Amino acid sequence: MSLPTDDAVWGALRTVNDPEVGMNVVDLGLVYAVAVQGADVRVELTMTSPACPLGDVIVENAERAIRDAAPGAGKVDVALVWDPPWTPDRMSEAARAKFGW
Repeated sequence: MSLPTDDAVWGALRTVNDPEVGMNVVDLGLVYAVAVQGADVRVELTMTSPACPLGDVIVENAERAIRDAAPGAGKVDVALVWDPPWTPDRMSEAARAKFGW
C-alpha cells in the first residue's frame, strides 16, 4: 500500500472541485496547509464564506480523494478553518483568468 506524500495529497486535492464554481480547491486557494507525518495526513482548508452550504461535502470529497491517492494512509484529518479568512488573492492565476479577475 502506498503511504501518503505531500505531492500525492496536493495532487488528490486538485481533483476535489467546489461544485458551486466548478474549480478545484487548490486553484481556488481554499487549501491552507498540508502536513504528512508518517502515514497520517492533516489538511486545513477553508471555504469562500462561513455560510457555504457545501463545506461538509467538500471535506468528505477531500478525505476520499486522499485515501484513493494513498491507500496506505492512516488518520486523514481534513479540518475546516476560518482564520485567516479567504480572499480572492489566494486564487491561482488560472482561477483568476477563469473568472476574469
